[in-house]
Amino acid sequence: MTSLASQGKKTYKADVIVYGGTSAAVSAAVQVSRMGKSVIIISPDSHLGGLSSSGLGFTDTGNKEVIGGIAREFYQLIYQHYQKTENWKWQKQSEYGNVGQGNPAIDGKNRTMWIFEPHAAEEAFETLITRNKIEVLRNEWLDRERGVVKQNGKIISIKTLSGKTFSGSVFIDATYEGDLMASSGVSYTVGREDVSIYGEKWNGVQKLVFQHGHYFKTNISPYKIPGDPASGLLPRISAEKPGENGTGDNKIQAYCYRLCLTTVEENRIPFKKPEGYDSTQYELLARVAETGWNEYFAKFDPVPNLKTDVNNHGPFSSDNIGMNWDYPDASYERRKEILKEHTVYQKGLLYFLSHDKRIPRDIRDKMNSWGLSKDEFAENGNWPYNIYVREARRMKGEFVMTENEVLGNTTVPRSAGMGSYGMDSHNIQRYVTPEGFVQNEGDIGVSPKRPYQIDLGSIMPKKNECGNLLVPVCVSCTHIAFGSIRMEPVFMILGQTAGTVAAMSVQKGKNIHDLTYDEIKTKLLSDGQVLIY
Repeated sequence: MTSLASQGKKTYKADVIVYGGTSAAVSAAVQVSRMGKSVIIISPDSHLGGLSSSGLGFTDTGNKEVIGGIAREFYQLIYQHYQKTENWKWQKQSEYGNVGQGNPAIDGKNRTMWIFEPHAAEEAFETLITRNKIEVLRNEWLDRERGVVKQNGKIISIKTLSGKTFSGSVFIDATYEGDLMASSGVSYTVGREDVSIYGEKWNGVQKLVFQHGHYFKTNISPYKIPGDPASGLLPRISAEKPGENGTGDNKIQAYCYRLCLTTVEENRIPFKKPEGYDSTQYELLARVAETGWNEYFAKFDPVPNLKTDVNNHGPFSSDNIGMNWDYPDASYERRKEILKEHTVYQKGLLYFLSHDKRIPRDIRDKMNSWGLSKDEFAENGNWPYNIYVREARRMKGEFVMTENEVLGNTTVPRSAGMGSYGMDSHNIQRYVTPEGFVQNEGDIGVSPKRPYQIDLGSIMPKKNECGNLLVPVCVSCTHIAFGSIRMEPVFMILGQTAGTVAAMSVQKGKNIHDLTYDEIKTKLLSDGQVLIY
């Protein structure tokens, strides 16, 4: 919580300054505090936890055996929450199906729970903050133009738009966007690398590679008048050529909001027509419906209390393909415009599915049995606080993780933690094929055979660029490697490692790059991190 003593203050000082409100920000700050160093979280968000508390409750765990330390502690807090009868308000625990993503939702043996409601996650993050007496300043946005002061290759202080200044010995950028990293002059990239750069197979453009089913399985015309190019393209189809397979570009995978819906009448808010609704934006979906496609509810994944974590599914879905390409480097004002467009699009999609007569009657009826959950995101009209930023900037750091490390073809010298989820990229562009039909591109799902190590150098900038910044979210890796690393448990793992390095840097009076791996590794292992499988 924000301390009363800090209200009205303009200057702050701590050993470690964490910028961001994500799950990684919390785990980093907790680790610093436990190592006896002072820490402040500067959060642009009012609510902590990022996507973990903004609807992504059906956790992408991969192999849960490699999730240790503070990340595992978070899932143990979730378990403790759901051991209380009063927290099963809308269904009995005995009626909950215990289905998780590749694992049981509830692991009684290890006292962990992997599937949860958004408010339960936020409560767990706030518990970690309170128990470790961490000061958090919320609604504080980095002055990206003039807010970072550096001397001799190190950050001295940062300033927020409200005029507050924060000085520290080490800084951690735990945002999804990498704003502090970018404003500090650290090298980064956006988009997909050409496969030739790192000897990869699954990076770059991947036309006609279909690994998740989120593509057009029948020939559908992209034109306003079917078959007539002169009539113009339907909305949400790019006129650009998609590029040759394996070539790089500056495009990123689609974003969406992860919705928490319910069918419990007392807790349900019906879908309303959003301001700015335009039914023509969903013409492609109407044409998909005409083909007999019927997988509308395939990703209504159950979370406790008869709610869901709703993700994208199918060729035309909540994934707003191609409408976020400029988000990573965009100004705050432009990002607000992008978020508003995504919100109107997704709310309009819900309304279209539940009301438009081109959607089959049985689908409309079923959609109308769902609604937003009254007891989630109350301060935001029951809409998730954060959009799913699946990918933004990625640092070019001391070590670049590629698909070769993820797939086990190459080993890393200094494990900072482990990942295990498949390399999962959502669709990136929607284009017109040479044959004159609409198609999606960029949806890749390739799984490693076993958990893999993430190198310590992937959370560190190059030594000559910044000697006191750690980046546990916008890590140094290729687009396709990030498709696996970008999972919330991994962000918490890397956040803890970043916190360890930061606190140790302060303790020993050394730049982060000058610490020995052996001393970092010893501390990580003693605090429950899993570094080898």
